[in-house]
Amino acid sequence: MKTKNTFSQIFKIALSLCLGSAILYWMYRDFDFQRIEYVVTQEMNWWWMLLSFPFGILAQAFRGWRWRQALEPLGEHPRSTVSVNSIFLSYAMSLIVPRIGEFARCGVLKRWDNVPFPKALGTVVTERAIDSLLVIIIIGVTLLTQFTVFDKFFQKTGTRMDEILAGFTSTGWLVTAVCGIAVLLLLYFIIRRLSIYNKVKDMFKGLIQGVMSVKHVRNLPLYIFFTIAIWGSYFLHYYLTFFCFEATSSLDFDCALVTFIVGSIAVIVPTPNGAGPWHFAVKTMLILYGVASNDALFFVLIVHSVQTLLVILLGIYAWLALNFTSRRGISSSPLPTGDGL
Repeated sequence: MKTKNTFSQIFKIALSLCLGSAILYWMYRDFDFQRIEYVVTQEMNWWWMLLSFPFGILAQAFRGWRWRQALEPLGEHPRSTVSVNSIFLSYAMSLIVPRIGEFARCGVLKRWDNVPFPKALGTVVTERAIDSLLVIIIIGVTLLTQFTVFDKFFQKTGTRMDEILAGFTSTGWLVTAVCGIAVLLLLYFIIRRLSIYNKVKDMFKGLIQGVMSVKHVRNLPLYIFFTIAIWGSYFLHYYLTFFCFEATSSLDFDCALVTFIVGSIAVIVPTPNGAGPWHFAVKTMLILYGVASNDALFFVLIVHSVQTLLVILLGIYAWLALNFTSRRGISSSPLPTGDGL
């Protein structure tokens, strides 16, 4: 059984890497990589990129503080530093194995603050449901508010939707189909994994407690603030990068919101940090807003790479910080690197 599970994990990781690599190869197969150094050192406005970093950090910090608040009604009071560092570490670990971060952060709270794994996982399920609901609302509002923008764009350019679809290459359709299949596979694995957890009585009880915890939070307005602040910070972390490049600096707030939402949907496809699907989705929308294809490729490649580097640095920081953090009721010891997470 263990061998079967190991093979399944290896297969999912390999599939994730192959999918992301295939999309990136297709997008950048004729790309002039030698020009990247010039763009990064001569054309980019790095002050805007640096200004975006605090919001990327805050987005994860807000998630850690919100998680701590959700655990309080269950009688669990993890330290704020441990909660935030668990989020930093979970995002970094998900770069290696997509989606494993959700379990990793629960393991961190279990080892450092004795928070039962089932309770922690239950609150993670809750926050994912709440985040999904918020994203759906944002998508709906964006579609309604941007309908006229798209209509004006089509009128001014003489472009119709049927012409866009007709110009969509067979490779583009293939990439879209592969991404759709990957999403279906992800849903299958999630449903299968949850069905296993539900067979365990204690685990099922912990999940129910976690789901019901939101209505019992001590300060519901603060919880709502954290939720909005998480996504507001994510958006600003992305939006400010528009001003790093001449080709995107003139784009308006609405364009940033649309591409942000499209990118957020694209990362559902299980690849490391959305590599591949995110590039493809955001680049396609930028072109729709009038950005040259080559400029759009530079934007998505550089922005995604820099933001991924920030995630890695935060993960390293969290790993080091946890190594110097005492465990409640347990003598201090190094951060485990095996199945403990």
